[in-house]
Amino acid sequence: MFKYILRRVGYMLLTLFIISTVTFFMMHLIPGDPLGAMANKLPEQAKANYYAKYGLDKPLFEQYTIFLKQLITEGDLGESLKYPGKSVTETLLTNSKVSGVNGAIALTFGVSTGIIMGIIAALNKNKWTDYLITFIAMMGITIPAFVLASMFQYLFSVKWQLLPTSGWGEPKYMILPIMTMCIGGQATYVRYIKANMLEVMGQDYIMTAEAKGVDRFHVIKDHVMKNAFLPCITILVGQISGIFTGSFIIEKMFGIPGLGFYYVSSINDRDYTMIIGTTIFAAALFVVAQLIIDIAYTIFDPRIRIK
Repeated sequence: MFKYILRRVGYMLLTLFIISTVTFFMMHLIPGDPLGAMANKLPEQAKANYYAKYGLDKPLFEQYTIFLKQLITEGDLGESLKYPGKSVTETLLTNSKVSGVNGAIALTFGVSTGIIMGIIAALNKNKWTDYLITFIAMMGITIPAFVLASMFQYLFSVKWQLLPTSGWGEPKYMILPIMTMCIGGQATYVRYIKANMLEVMGQDYIMTAEAKGVDRFHVIKDHVMKNAFLPCITILVGQISGIFTGSFIIEKMFGIPGLGFYYVSSINDRDYTMIIGTTIFAAALFVVAQLIIDIAYTIFDPRIRIK
């Protein structure tokens, strides 16, 4: 296990190196000047000082070398070009917490309710409860998040005036975005749990256990549930890594100062350092999640062995 983790960590670092390198050069290949109008309004000497501060007066490869050295030795992603003096690393940590709070609550509710509904649907196949839960899940999957957000804002904010339309800072501002994000995850787990349980329940060893007189509760608990949940680990861990990067659509509509909203703003502002930093942060979360998935599989299913 230790050798496997060590090897995977090496692959992770290589992946992050490639991603950061490609992102860095792609950003600098975009036509135009990242400082643009801000620097053009300054006197020539001030403009030269401004470019020197961010190293933009140096050749591209030298800029890359400085960036990589700071990243490896200090973990420093530099300063924002749009907001001078604002650290990219600090911004990522601050805004990812905002996204993480909403995302974690939404994921918890979505997963827990989705699993329960999926189990009920599977155990009541072709009954009215199955049809109702399947209909709810299909609606959750097919209706886009921005449509749900608009509907909730209209109903709860405009029509009934129960909750604020947008904002941040108090628990009441979190309810609508959490409801919006929760529904998509809930629908996904309903589908996966129901499909996996029905597949497992049709296996020969389940029929054999029932034929031997094992009561249905223990068959479901000891055999069906464990094997049905295993494929969902991949989705769950991937979603956990994604909650910190936020959903720019939801955050934009509800005025949440999360990382997703900030990422889109940095693209519009051509804030190179912020774009590169956010991309590396998201990539790091993803590759770590993949390692956790592999380890989690071995914990939940001892038959799987990693080498």
